[in-house]
Amino acid sequence: MRDSDDELLDDDQQLIASAVRDTCSQFDDDYWARCDHEHEFPWDFYRAMADGGWVGIAIPEEFGGGGRGITDAAVVLHEVAASGAAMNGCSALHLTIFGLNPVVKFGNDRLKEAFLPRAAAGELHVAFGVTEPDAGTDTGRISTRAEPDGRGGWRIHGRKIWTSKALESEVVLLLARTGDKDSGLRGLSLFLADLDRDYVDIRAIPKVGRNAVASCEVAYDGLPVEAWRLVGTENEGFRHILHGLNPERVLLASEACGIGEVALDRATRYATERVVFDRPIGANQAVSHPLAQARMQLKAAWMMALHAGRRYDAGLECGEAANTAKYLAAEASFFAADRAVQTLGGMGYASEYHVERYWREARLQRIAPVTQEMTLNYIAQTVMGLPRSY
Repeated sequence: MRDSDDELLDDDQQLIASAVRDTCSQFDDDYWARCDHEHEFPWDFYRAMADGGWVGIAIPEEFGGGGRGITDAAVVLHEVAASGAAMNGCSALHLTIFGLNPVVKFGNDRLKEAFLPRAAAGELHVAFGVTEPDAGTDTGRISTRAEPDGRGGWRIHGRKIWTSKALESEVVLLLARTGDKDSGLRGLSLFLADLDRDYVDIRAIPKVGRNAVASCEVAYDGLPVEAWRLVGTENEGFRHILHGLNPERVLLASEACGIGEVALDRATRYATERVVFDRPIGANQAVSHPLAQARMQLKAAWMMALHAGRRYDAGLECGEAANTAKYLAAEASFFAADRAVQTLGGMGYASEYHVERYWREARLQRIAPVTQEMTLNYIAQTVMGLPRSY
């Protein structure tokens, strides 16, 4: 699909896509396979992207960033994924690209000045601490607590899971309860806290894919947090963090599309070159039609992701568009990757051809950061007004 994507972009975005594509071309499939196999963070790739200014593309110019919108950031991550880096490449970047959005919108001046320039330069790695073992999607049940320390600050106790990049990160955007135990979503506060190893225990969770970037269980044992590290207003943390969720959906949709596209490209090439019974296997409609279907689905999902990003950048309501983009992209990506494995047959199951890695990482999109089922709940209940199930 790389032949026609640029027609959906404006002139600046085409230049962005071309420049990112050039940078990513330095890191081939073997590089990503090695990082994944050895559970090694892709430092060389990260530094190359930081040097190009792509890590800080959505951070305001006054703090050293590019000052661009979420749509331009989506173009960056789409190209990263489609290069073959897939989620290993995107996850190395995207928490810095979008994760600090609540700090940009609600952080105090000291917080912005201390951390945004370093993030824009690629010097600061940021983790995202929301999900808990006993809460999951039910954020209102978060039990990690921030207790007043008597000096204006807090001490944080609790446990988070699926905290990506915790091993590499200096700080974590952390959601903790400051209200009483029955305060639900209204009693949560957001902090940009240090991951101080004297008070924090970090352990990687063994998982099926995207192993160049660890997902971690993080235990907090009295982590001290100064007063100025509160993001926004006390007990309004969930409302603040919502401002990062729609951009997150848009960026993950763009990544999913990129993974599907690189899988489809590999499958199309193989179906053209592989000869069985004296003809290319792509001549068989049982092979070619699913690949054509995958292309159409990916194209539609990418168009929706761009539409959602443009609505967000224009200050328009974009919840339905962002969630629709994420849902369609996750489905299209996995379908394309699954058909790529099927097209290559036994070779699709072999690491040498890389499509099995795309398949593993495309599968992730259907469960993280929100399941397809919860996305459908949002559309059915919040957008369409159907009776609520929870």
